[in-house]
Formats: sequence, structure tokens, C-alpha cells
Amino acid sequence: MAQTSNHQDIRDAVAKLCAQYPGEYWRRLDRERAYPTEFVKALTESGFLSILIPEQYGGSGLGITAAAAVMEEIHQSGCNGAACHAQMYTMGTLLRHGSEAQKNEYLPKIASGELRLQAFGVTEPSSGTNTLGLRTMAVKQGNSGYLVNGQKVWTSRAEYSDLLLLLARTTPKDQVKKRTEGLSVFLVDMREAKGNGLEIRPIATMINHATTEVFFDNLTIPADSLIGEEGKGFRYILDGMNAERVLIAAECIGDARWFIKKATDYANERRVFERPIGQNQGIQFPIAESYAATEGAALMMQKAAAMFEAGEPCGAEANMAKYLASEVSWKAADMCMQTHGGFAFAEEYDVERKFRETRLYRIAPISNNFVLSFIAEHVLGLPRSY
Repeated sequence: MAQTSNHQDIRDAVAKLCAQYPGEYWRRLDRERAYPTEFVKALTESGFLSILIPEQYGGSGLGITAAAAVMEEIHQSGCNGAACHAQMYTMGTLLRHGSEAQKNEYLPKIASGELRLQAFGVTEPSSGTNTLGLRTMAVKQGNSGYLVNGQKVWTSRAEYSDLLLLLARTTPKDQVKKRTEGLSVFLVDMREAKGNGLEIRPIATMINHATTEVFFDNLTIPADSLIGEEGKGFRYILDGMNAERVLIAAECIGDARWFIKKATDYANERRVFERPIGQNQGIQFPIAESYAATEGAALMMQKAAAMFEAGEPCGAEANMAKYLASEVSWKAADMCMQTHGGFAFAEEYDVERKFRETRLYRIAPISNNFVLSFIAEHVLGLPRSY
């Protein structure tokens, strides 16, 4: 396995940027259900969102370990990277499988911030995590393009993105030889599509995640929207999922470290019966346990990132990193709530906000139960579960 840098210079720069967006900023956005426009703009202008884009297209040309350092530091600083993390791993599909014309057209504009690629249309109400069961159809109309009909759900940031990476069926399910065939990936320009066959409806949720339903009603998209070969889209999407798992794991590690520091500081400062509550083992031990578990999960995340960066197969490692990191961040969140007691429910401490935000990652972008099934079947060789 390749050895990688800790990217301390990147971490320091991200932490400095995040310091300009303290808890008050995020609490206001949370109350208003607003998008962090200023924060995303600052990350873009600093080059952090284009860190994986090659230099020839205006990016930094760094690897996934650098991107993971960015996302971890954002969350460790008390901020939230969900508004922009998809741009990092979604862009990989365009970079690895797009044509030169597509890359030259879009990547420089994504790197500069002229265009946002932050929406990923895969999940559907009837199929959920069963990606091979999706029904949204893109029917070819001669050489003029494709006609798209269907629905996506949990398509986050669609309202704030210019481009949408869309997975749709181009061959009916009953006409393919293999279940993984017949799906294609398209890069949809939503600036032209909104109101012309594409409708976006926000979904109110327990966290400010800007998620939506997207409806396609006879939406016409040009032929050059297709990325790669028709019918090979499922493979293209799978190709980017390991990167997604690594970056989500990094966010969770950042969250866990935020909770641990928050709890430690409070346990040292809060005095009851004329002594700090951190003197009690009932307070000490859960914090120490969270710290130990977080450091262990961080090692798996770093291993998965290093393997991905070296071009090595890392499906098991990336999935385990996401599983372990999301579990430790949730346990750290619960520990932090317990440490603060009733004060944890007060908005000004930011604990309740981060508590809600980090809970998402045990479910998304993939449920931890599916990760366990993957490990059982593909790593341990147990029978496939149903």
C-alpha cells in the first residue's frame, strides 16, 4: 500500500477558512433552511473543491487523500461539507469516462466555479438502494438526443447545481442479457432543462441538506450529454463509489473529532459539586472510548484512501471505512449529548445541529446494513442474503 502525506498544509488552510464561518453562520442557515452560498464560494475560490481536477483543466491535480483531508477538516472545524462534497466524487465520472470535448467544456468551468456539478440523480422512490431496478428511461431520438421520463428522489442540491449527473435506463430491463447492462450516464445541463421537462421539488427533512425530488416529463437532452458508452453507466457509477465512501468517511471522522473536543472542553470547564465533571469516570470513559474508536476508524479511512490513490482495488476497505467512521461519529455525537446534559439541546452549543447532521451517514449514501451484507458476501464468502 502506498504511503501518503497527512496534507497538513491543506488542513491548516481549510481550518483558517472555516474559522470565518462559526456556529452562528450554520445555525442561521439551519433555521432558514438556506444553502451556504458564501461558504461554497469561499471553498471554490480557494481551490479546495477542484482539488481532484487535473491541472490542465484548472484544478490542483491532487489525489483522494488530499480531498479527504479537506472534508475531514471542514467537519472537524464545526462546518458542514454536504453542500459541496458531491462535486468531488461526481466529477470523477466525467473525468474518467467523459470525452475530451466534455472534459474541456465542463471541467475548467467547474474548477473556476462558473458551473456547479453537485447533483447526482440515481435513487428512485420504487428502487431505493436497488440501483439496477431503476425505471427512469432515456429513449434515443435518432441523432437528435434522448427523451427522458421518470423520477429521482433524495437528489440533494439540485436547486443549487447547474449540472446533474443522471443515471437512466436506455434499454428496457427485459431486453438486457445481464442485470448490470442497459443503464447509461448523462450530464444534464439543468439551466436549460428547468421548466422544460424538468421539475425540482424540495423535501423537508430533519437536517438542512437541500435534498429534493426531481421529475422528468419528456425532457429532451442532446446526444452529447451521454458520458462514455450507452449501456455501460452502472459500471461508471460503481467506479466512483469508492471515492464517495472515502470522502464520507473523512467527514464522519471530522465530526467525531469535533464531538470529542467539544465534550472534552465542556467536561473540563463545567463544574458541579465544586469540581469539573470530567473528573468523574462516568464522563471520562465514554470520551476516551470515542477517541480510541475514532483513531481506529481513521486508520481504515486512510488505508482506503491510499489504496484508491494507488489505483488498487479497495471496495472492501472503502466500504469498511464508511461503516466504521459513520458508527464512531454517531456514538461520539451521543456521547457529546450525554456530556452536555440538558445544555446539548440548546442551539448555541451547536451539539444538537451536528448530532442531527452526522446521523445521516449511517443511512446515506448507503445504509450500513448494506455494507455489512457486502462484507459478509464479498469478503467473508458467506451466502448472499435476501
